[in-house]
Amino acid sequence: MEASMLYDESFKPDDESLFQIFGETAKHWQAVKKHLKDEFGNYNEEWKFYYKKSGWLLQVTQKKRTLFWLRPFIGYFSITFWFSDKTVAIVEKSDLPEDIINTLKNAKKHQIGRSISIYVKLTEDVENVKKLIGIKINN
Repeated sequence: MEASMLYDESFKPDDESLFQIFGETAKHWQAVKKHLKDEFGNYNEEWKFYYKKSGWLLQVTQKKRTLFWLRPFIGYFSITFWFSDKTVAIVEKSDLPEDIINTLKNAKKHQIGRSISIYVKLTEDVENVKKLIGIKINN
């Protein structure tokens, strides 16, 4: 799988191509999906292509609420969350690693809140994503 395909509007990712793109980290995406389903019920996935610079993004929603955006890379993926000021305060009090808390706390504030991207390459990254999903859904 070539990296350029992720930035080609005519190539829409599907589960098969996604697992080829992720390689060994495909198991991490499966773990995130299983956690979402087991802990929080149904959710929806929708691939979107906004422009060439960002490439394909997977919007994951529950009902009408966006939980996070997944961006595929060759061999790994990132998950980006947006949090309101109220939820940032909850993240600050959580047991997440200090670097994640500080990154979110110091992120530029936008009209819809602050964002943080977690690059998922290791099992510990999955655990942090699970915690952030819980905070997002429960607040």
